[in-house]
Amino acid sequence: MQRPDFSEITSGEEFNKWYWMKEEMIEICKAAGLPSTGRKFSLRDRIMYALDNGGKVMPDPPKRKPTSKFKWSKEPLSPDTLITDNITFGQNLRRFMEAQIGAHFSFNSDFMDWAKENEGKSLQDAVIKWEELEARKKDPSFRRQIAANNMMNQYFRDFFDENPERSFEDARKAWTLKRRMPMKDGFVRYESPDLDLLES
Repeated sequence: MQRPDFSEITSGEEFNKWYWMKEEMIEICKAAGLPSTGRKFSLRDRIMYALDNGGKVMPDPPKRKPTSKFKWSKEPLSPDTLITDNITFGQNLRRFMEAQIGAHFSFNSDFMDWAKENEGKSLQDAVIKWEELEARKKDPSFRRQIAANNMMNQYFRDFFDENPERSFEDARKAWTLKRRMPMKDGFVRYESPDLDLLES
């Protein structure tokens, strides 16, 4: 069963059965007069809403406005400085963290996500957390969590976890064939029967 042309799709549910690349959804949004910026999942939800609501633009969710007036780019920072809801990761914070940790410090998504979710913790807590996150790399079994929108990387990891003897070309072929098939929610996930695709 081949994925239909977008012009033949009449509902969000039908659209969501298929895998779409971000570039494809950007073009769909532009052609339909919908906002075409944002993350992949936002584009998908926008298109599904338009299909189910006569082409209307999906209302933006209300944004939580920061209440803190703390100037992260200018204020002097110390270990006692508390993380606020408007934290930014610019040069001022970088200089502080490097002074505490060393020149090898770098911002990474795990650390920044932690900081955004831990308003009220101190920068001393942040230093400890960064070192904890960094220490994980010394564990041979440690693997970072793959973001939900990066389906291909997750598919490849799961493929090789179950089939370590297989080649990258096998994984690429299975991924390419699987993503052309209809799915319950548009997510391409590796499953053991996918190996049968390699024989087709």
